[in-house]
Amino acid sequence: MSRRKLSDDEIRDSLDALDGWKVDGDWLKKRFDFRNFVHSLEFVNKVGEIAEEADHHPDIKFGWGYAEIELTTHDTGGLTKNDFDVAGKIDGIDH
Repeated sequence: MSRRKLSDDEIRDSLDALDGWKVDGDWLKKRFDFRNFVHSLEFVNKVGEIAEEADHHPDIKFGWGYAEIELTTHDTGGLTKNDFDVAGKIDGIDH
């Protein structure tokens, strides 16, 4: 699949459709908070399933009560529609 780097206007429009995500340079980021480590791990495993299905893999940092997700499209050097699509699916995880 061909991936095209989004313009600044397209990034702003795509970001408006998401809840709580932030753009930091070429990265789309969000922190999720949980009651404990087990819930963080369950969430991260669900993110992994989404990533595998989309063939688009975020950087994930997690620990007791949190998970931080970072998305970018390395081969385009920035954000693409795919990053925002995956972020939307992650937001759809029941947590």
